[in-house]
Amino acid sequence: MKPRELVGLTAHQAARLLARREVSAVELTRAVLERIGAVDGKVRAFVTATPDLALEQARLADERLQAGERGPLLGVPAAIKDVICTKGVRTTCSSRMLEGFVPPYDAHVMNRLYQAGLVMVGKTNLDEFAMGSSTENSAFFPTHNPWDVTRVPGGSSGGSAAAVAADECLYALGSDTGGSIRQPAGFCSIVGLKPTYGRVSRYGLVAFASSLDQIGPMAKDVTDCALVLGAISGHDPRDSTSAPNPVPDYTRALVPDLRGLRLGVPREYYAEGMQPEVRQAMEMALTKLQELGATIDREVSLPSTPHALAVYYILAPSEASANLARYDGVKYGFSAPGETMWEAMEHTKQFGFGPEVKRRIMLGTYALSAGYYDAYYLKAQKVRTLIRREFDQVFERCDALVTPTSPTVPFRLGEKAESPLQMYLSDIYTIPVNIAGLPGLTVPAGFVEGLPVGLQLIGKPFSEETLLRVGYAYEQATAWHKRKPSL
Repeated sequence: MKPRELVGLTAHQAARLLARREVSAVELTRAVLERIGAVDGKVRAFVTATPDLALEQARLADERLQAGERGPLLGVPAAIKDVICTKGVRTTCSSRMLEGFVPPYDAHVMNRLYQAGLVMVGKTNLDEFAMGSSTENSAFFPTHNPWDVTRVPGGSSGGSAAAVAADECLYALGSDTGGSIRQPAGFCSIVGLKPTYGRVSRYGLVAFASSLDQIGPMAKDVTDCALVLGAISGHDPRDSTSAPNPVPDYTRALVPDLRGLRLGVPREYYAEGMQPEVRQAMEMALTKLQELGATIDREVSLPSTPHALAVYYILAPSEASANLARYDGVKYGFSAPGETMWEAMEHTKQFGFGPEVKRRIMLGTYALSAGYYDAYYLKAQKVRTLIRREFDQVFERCDALVTPTSPTVPFRLGEKAESPLQMYLSDIYTIPVNIAGLPGLTVPAGFVEGLPVGLQLIGKPFSEETLLRVGYAYEQATAWHKRKPSL
């Protein structure tokens, strides 16, 4: 096969070719590295490329394949969001604060992927410390959407989403605190899954908001998403929030019909603010899901949804304020000089953090301060409980919910940079999922004037199999996932 054909493969297609020895892992990796060299000047998905490491890992994968070992990800090139610790490879969180930081250990998900035969081609760009919805908050450079390089790829996992969409890797890992896997996946017309809180270990994920963060797969189709989720899921004693639930074979859920499933359409997600063309794409998707055998329930209501954004922007910055206090210029990372210890610490935070990170630290510190804790943080926790209960009630009558991933198509670079609130509204449909600790999947659902629209599926805790089943059936009945951007 030609290099351009190789990079266009899905992970499971590549694994089949590798298993039959029709292509080697080294050949496949070289093709991906050539692709990165050809298009990443336009896309700017990678903070750190790792070509030498990738070729060495590919050689090891070929040895394992030669010895008769088989695996769905063995020898398949992938990209890792640069907020996940990689031993010996710098992990910057796209921040000046960690520009030169090289972790002495691997994240749990990296251990799992290395066992599965990972070939890592690089670390991808993100909004600094995963705080943002456009990857414009990176301290280094913005990433561009492969479908239109004047548009954002979404955030914070914009580098991973753009890399998958541009065929610069065959799958990627992202992290999702308020939509950071699903929103960029929707903006780049790929598949992204935010697992149930606790399904995937957070050990080695640089913390933003510990009660919301979750690592998940970003892939070219639902099958790949299921394979990667299976590889990284499972209990990890190093993460106290890691669930001991057994990990099923997610690929067994991939069947092409939806008979017997009841899908809810929460009315609060189809309210004012949605782009009319996005609404139209959602209606077409709902019709298709009905044709596949699902029952569509339009009487579903989640009345606390309008409060989710406010709850998130109290809880997430509060946790960020506590988590980012460790960057004091003493132990590791960027350090600025000062005449006293306090002055040095102040300068370190002043020059090491970007404006969005500083904004959220200040919001969180204020919400946690004496006299305001009860009025803000405590009240937000109570509303969080209400939101979770409403989802529980809805899932007594529905197997999953169907919503847009984002209210609009990808916006222009710089369009919302001066308006934090407008930027925050980009995640209005994804944030409630993190607040309630639920799984969420986004799949390609159409285009508006050449720009992608994403369809989001929300499930009850640990119901990833149901979401993958719905996503797979919809994907197989449509051709949106087969379209490629012309770079």
